[in-house]
Amino acid sequence: MKRRHFLWASLLVVAGCTTATSTSTKQASTSKTIKQPEKLRFAVSDVKGLEDLQKDYGVLRTLLEEILEKKIEFFPVESYIAAAAALQLNQVDLVFTGPSEYVVMRARTNAIPIVAIERQKYYCVIATKLGSGIQSVAELKGGKTIAMWDVGSTSGHLGPTKLLIDAGLDPKTDLKIQLLKKQGLPALQKGTVAAWGGSVSRYDKFLQSNGLSEKDFPILAKGPTLPADPFVASSQLDPAFVEQIQQRLLQNQNQILKAIALADGNKFEGAKMVQVNDTNYNMIRDVYKAIGQGNSVS
Repeated sequence: MKRRHFLWASLLVVAGCTTATSTSTKQASTSKTIKQPEKLRFAVSDVKGLEDLQKDYGVLRTLLEEILEKKIEFFPVESYIAAAAALQLNQVDLVFTGPSEYVVMRARTNAIPIVAIERQKYYCVIATKLGSGIQSVAELKGGKTIAMWDVGSTSGHLGPTKLLIDAGLDPKTDLKIQLLKKQGLPALQKGTVAAWGGSVSRYDKFLQSNGLSEKDFPILAKGPTLPADPFVASSQLDPAFVEQIQQRLLQNQNQILKAIALADGNKFEGAKMVQVNDTNYNMIRDVYKAIGQGNSVS
């Protein structure tokens, strides 16, 4: 998921060969005790417009209809802020969002994490340029400049900022952070910044496309796997229904992963589905507090 601005199982599958009559009876009986909407409105916090939603997530939407046995309607949003507002106004039921967006969304709407998609090789690095004389992240102290992606990005801002903090640096005072998006690595190549922090996938792609190697841009630090991208449910849904959705998604995770693999530039290729709880995202909250934005996530 991309980030902007500061920061947002259905019934158990009836096992065995039962008759259509008994299955219908069980479902009818359960529906009397669990409140379920006739349809589910589904948003992806980083995709603008219905056309892009259909292009990247149309296969997933169709699959979700089969898995959840509910009509799924896309609800386009302009940003994660808009997705949070839609949750508050009961305009959307399910949202697929990024880690940093989730913590803001959770703070504003008490959205419920259901399951999450853990990307392959989803971690951050801080790199410098050969010949810079910098041997460690701590040596960036003293007003040196590091390029990052965009404000609030999990892998392009918060993740590398956590690596600065782990090295004993205060990201507000010990160095300068420039949010240069696509121009960050070219700026490091030109020597206009002392270091660059971002996702290892973006780092690898830059080296490959420019015929470079890690020797040209030595890595100073590597971070742990970042939190996964969660599916969240509106807190206004019946908790028992949310639990059923979770069960059905987990039971059909291989199909879901296949449907989502090619979305958003193939960034979910090779991913896996994981169970999730809110505490998985405390690392992001800690970084927000360290950079003076704790109110955004509390």
